[in-house]
Amino acid sequence: MLEQALAQNGLIAILRGLQPHEAAAMGDVLYGAGFRVIEVPLNYPEPFQSIRILRSCLPADCLIGAGTVLAPAQVAQVKEAGGQLIVMPHSDPQVLRAAKTVGLYLAPGVATPTEAFAALAEGADVLKLFPAEQMGPAVVKAWLAVLPAGTLLAPVGGITPGNLRQFFDAGARGFGLGSGLYKPGMTPEQVAAAAKAYVTAWQALR
Repeated sequence: MLEQALAQNGLIAILRGLQPHEAAAMGDVLYGAGFRVIEVPLNYPEPFQSIRILRSCLPADCLIGAGTVLAPAQVAQVKEAGGQLIVMPHSDPQVLRAAKTVGLYLAPGVATPTEAFAALAEGADVLKLFPAEQMGPAVVKAWLAVLPAGTLLAPVGGITPGNLRQFFDAGARGFGLGSGLYKPGMTPEQVAAAAKAYVTAWQALR
């Protein structure tokens, strides 16, 4: 399902700082714009409640995940809340194995080819290239030349509507969008406008 969702729309919404009371409205505008993967980082208050709300109010074809997952115990909490995807800034094998054991999709953070191959060996579904702004499209192209065919590499960090094409042309097929899409305090209307700009850029790639 993750691969199909990214094929339909390779944009992953990262809602860092999302509050439960705004989760339904933000989920609605993002889904309406075409997003099919939404991530709630765990390093802010009440993330599991936000995950529960998003899962309950959005259609089944929208994957809800958790970001900044740092410990195996958090994996179980994500699953209990209805989350389907574990996103990490790193590649701790204990967290990777916990996620695969309970049947969740997995997107660990990687910054070297060694980390990328190790994460794939543990069953990673998508590799999160982080921080993308420090690595650039050239790294995406070089890695994909040696990684197994079909590897999904998703740059995260500094992705804008203006540089999507550079990363896409290098081979990226997923993109994690953080503060360029959502920051705490933004209204649903502001998020909708930002989402539209990203989706327009994505559609221009197809």
